[in-house]
Amino acid sequence: MTVIHDPAAPDRNEGDSFESRRIEGRPRVIVTRRLLPQVEARMAELFDATFNASDTPLTRAELVAAMREADVLVPTVTDTIDAAMLEEAGSRIGLIASFGVGVEHIDLAAARARKIIVTNTPGVFTQDTADMTLALIISTVRRFAEGVRALSGGTWGGWSPSGLLGHRIAGKRLAILGMGRIGQAVALRARAFGMEVTYHNRRRLPAALESTLGAHYVDSVDALVADADILSLHCPASAETRGILSAARIATMKPDAYVINTSRGDLIDEEALIAALEAGKLGGAGLDVFAHEPAPDPRLVALPNVLLMPHVGSATFEGREASGEKVIANIRFWADGHRPPDQVLEGLV
Repeated sequence: MTVIHDPAAPDRNEGDSFESRRIEGRPRVIVTRRLLPQVEARMAELFDATFNASDTPLTRAELVAAMREADVLVPTVTDTIDAAMLEEAGSRIGLIASFGVGVEHIDLAAARARKIIVTNTPGVFTQDTADMTLALIISTVRRFAEGVRALSGGTWGGWSPSGLLGHRIAGKRLAILGMGRIGQAVALRARAFGMEVTYHNRRRLPAALESTLGAHYVDSVDALVADADILSLHCPASAETRGILSAARIATMKPDAYVINTSRGDLIDEEALIAALEAGKLGGAGLDVFAHEPAPDPRLVALPNVLLMPHVGSATFEGREASGEKVIANIRFWADGHRPPDQVLEGLV
């Protein structure tokens, strides 16, 4: 049985070590991408901060140079930081305060070996991503994107009894793979729309929470996927979850089932998904993430029953400001010699 990590689980244990480092004066902070103006202004007040005015992703060499010059690096998911880069980073860098929830872009084991603390910003995008998930479910199943294209392309011939028929979502079985914070928020929304919710997770939820969510536990990924009318993925990216929606599992799905992904592109065998969609063996897909961002596969773009969004599940003013505030709090705790509240430990994410 495949096991899914629960993102809501605590990301530290009682026995882990923490090596404090107190910074005298203002810590040198380098931010790799453009953040909200109010977040950057607060950072400039508190820290010796350098920002990326162009918002162009830094090159590998630029990231290494930034780590050599800074006490704290504030990267995002677009910044891959591997073991070789950390080896070149020098001894000054003490904290990588990542902006966002996912940390798959950072080699956590290598960072820990060099006594570099890594933090993230959990919990701030839960509602935003759940909203996006439900929007993709409704829009994909009801074929809203096809309707927009017909109007904008001038091909709509007017109302007809059989035109652009989609499916009613009430009564459909929504299968949620990964029942952490976001999965639970999606389940609550789905229940309000009259959907039947099933889920698989590393740890089964308490019975009282299952009752609140109206969610029924399925003890295997295979069974969950095969029985889904709509499958929604909410797993973090890891070696364990990469390709979890495999060709074999896609082949077991109902021919009118839909795949929704607002998590990470590499959870899906994209070649197998495209082949199934092109062959008419799936109803459609709603994807906010895909394998080779920022360039989606042209075959996905061409499919009429696929709705692609440009990784905007967390793109709200409120969420991005809250994420920036968490980054600031993590830096301040660390610079004062205390454990940052959102420290991530290798092996526990």
